[in-house]
Amino acid sequence: MATKICELCLSPDLGGLELYMMRASHYLGNECVSVINEKGKLKSYYEGSNYRYFTLKRRNVLLSWLSAGELARIIDSEAIDILHVHWTKDLPLAVTAKLLSARRPKVVQSRHMTMTRFKDDFYHRFLYKNMDMILAVTQQVKSQIEKFIPSDIRPETEVLYIGAEQPALISPEERKARREQLGLGDSFTVGIVGRIEVPKGQHIVLEAVKALKSRGIDAKALVVGHAMDEKYLVQLQNTYTDSAVFTGFTREAQVMMQLCDVMVLATENETFGLVLIEAMMSGVCVVASNSGGPLEIIDDGVNGLLFQTFASDDLAEKLVLLEQDIVLRRTFAEAGKAKALDQFESQKQFGELLIRLQSIKNTKDV
Repeated sequence: MATKICELCLSPDLGGLELYMMRASHYLGNECVSVINEKGKLKSYYEGSNYRYFTLKRRNVLLSWLSAGELARIIDSEAIDILHVHWTKDLPLAVTAKLLSARRPKVVQSRHMTMTRFKDDFYHRFLYKNMDMILAVTQQVKSQIEKFIPSDIRPETEVLYIGAEQPALISPEERKARREQLGLGDSFTVGIVGRIEVPKGQHIVLEAVKALKSRGIDAKALVVGHAMDEKYLVQLQNTYTDSAVFTGFTREAQVMMQLCDVMVLATENETFGLVLIEAMMSGVCVVASNSGGPLEIIDDGVNGLLFQTFASDDLAEKLVLLEQDIVLRRTFAEAGKAKALDQFESQKQFGELLIRLQSIKNTKDV
């Protein structure tokens, strides 16, 4: 009998976590339904699609039981076996819905975020004792879970990396035309993709590109993403007028990556780093902060480079090296693409996800 899965994510935002949930729903196909925020940005990806989905209103704590009741009814009407949670803030909703439903589905969380404090209070003991599995997106996150959740309430915990789709590669002619359209021309182009906010480190990349220009290098930054912090965006635009191109939000992120000579992930402590995987699959050389998830993706000096977190001068040195040595840049890009396709290709990862979800279906309740 097929395993019926409900993918749950009421996050109002649109980033790697939300898009991963949407792609998982697509892979799982007819045996899967999604439950999303009725006012969330993810909704635009479901409208007019073939995905089966329901929307819920995200209510405040006092009224959250109403949403839990609605979710429980979906679970029962759709005969759901597994409730797969992505956004940590949805855990109370998921656990409550499980207890209210007649089906009592297994609750599995893909843990996308770091964990930094002990979870031994009554509230967290209640949550974790009613969960069945946690899928950590990195070894680092798994270690944190084992450190901060007491063993007597800790669900089964395994590592499952996030996968990325193989991109459609654009032609050299299209690449040249798009670069001209954006005003990049023949400049050495350094890309950064993600929400525009201080923790993502756009200012670090722009400061490094500015340093390259001060050395006489024709360099520009391509900044892709929507502004979570408008004040920060305006500050960047005013400060780096001559060295940066801002695209805003686009659904063509992987195309934008292919316009770049190097892609940088400058987050202070990125949990995983999906944009690195996507850039590597696009055949673009990658550079990232030497902390968090990138340490499990980039083999420094083999398929990319790592720089000292939030140190624009160190990043600048890495970029100068790559700008001056095109052979090295291409070598890193080829090695990165090979690793990404071998270890992080989405169909492989979603196949593993399905195996993990099916394996938990018939286990005894915690």
